[in-house]
Amino acid sequence: MKKTIACIAIGAMSLTTALVTAPARAEVTELRVPLGAGGFGFLPLHVMKKFQLVEKEAEKLGIKLTANYANIGGPAVMNDALLSGSADFISAGPPAFLILWDRTKGKGDVMGVAAMSTIPMYLNTKAEHLQKIEDLKPEDKIAVTAVKVSIPSIIMQMYARQKEGADATFKYDKYTVSMTHPDAVVGILSGNKQVTAHYASAPFHQRELKEGARTIQTTADVKGGPQTFTMISTTTKFYKENPKAYAAFVNALKASFDIIKKDKKAAAEVLLESMGGKGWDVAELATMLDAKDTKYTTMPEGVMKYADFMHAIGTLRNKPAKLDDLFFDVKSIGGGN
Repeated sequence: MKKTIACIAIGAMSLTTALVTAPARAEVTELRVPLGAGGFGFLPLHVMKKFQLVEKEAEKLGIKLTANYANIGGPAVMNDALLSGSADFISAGPPAFLILWDRTKGKGDVMGVAAMSTIPMYLNTKAEHLQKIEDLKPEDKIAVTAVKVSIPSIIMQMYARQKEGADATFKYDKYTVSMTHPDAVVGILSGNKQVTAHYASAPFHQRELKEGARTIQTTADVKGGPQTFTMISTTTKFYKENPKAYAAFVNALKASFDIIKKDKKAAAEVLLESMGGKGWDVAELATMLDAKDTKYTTMPEGVMKYADFMHAIGTLRNKPAKLDDLFFDVKSIGGGN
């Protein structure tokens, strides 16, 4: 009996020693970050890559960290990358984020890190019969980055509901097709009728206008003001297990804003490089970046309006009561709405 008790005591002491001496779990040494769908909304990520801002901010925090930027984009692809564990931070519009937040609530818990850009979008067309969105014909197609989960998809649902009531909410869904911004620009400007309209963001919007397209609707028209265009999210697991790496990323994001604000030419050069180095002039892009409705900020704008609407139409099962339900640290990113 004494021998058994002694063995138990020794075993307990060994376990205690193991727990005390076991090293704390090391944080990641590499961040995997998809670069997104392209254009102005994802410029901060390209600036972070170009100037190695994650690495520099990590060094300030006393850790060694590298960032690996993958050239993939689109809400559906980004969501899959995060959930599969092949990405640590992803960027997308608020609707795509909200769907992912809702889908993972209680089983993965994807949360918002910060907003990234506040930029309007424009429904452009060269089709003579389209003077307003109500003029769409059965054969017409509107290019969006992702059907159902993209900003334009939700905006058109909002518009239909405002104008014609709840029964008409999904009226324009059947006209949408998923397409990258560059492909959509080619589509409506070439007149190949693959698409007749494109919900575009800068600088694709400006290119389309320059080539004879016109705008028949904007997100600001429907939302009644500025709204977050792109934002960053990650999993609660990553947030809890990698506090310094998380902080380094957020600090790098803020540092990218400073570079864009202080040196539009340098930012425009990065943007042009990210789009293949042709098709735009650096000075032209720099002027676009200086537009008053283009902002790079961590503060969410209009996200709760999306959440309230998407819950009302049944797209979201869960309804967030406030931004704190959606973001890890609202105070550090400047509040918002």
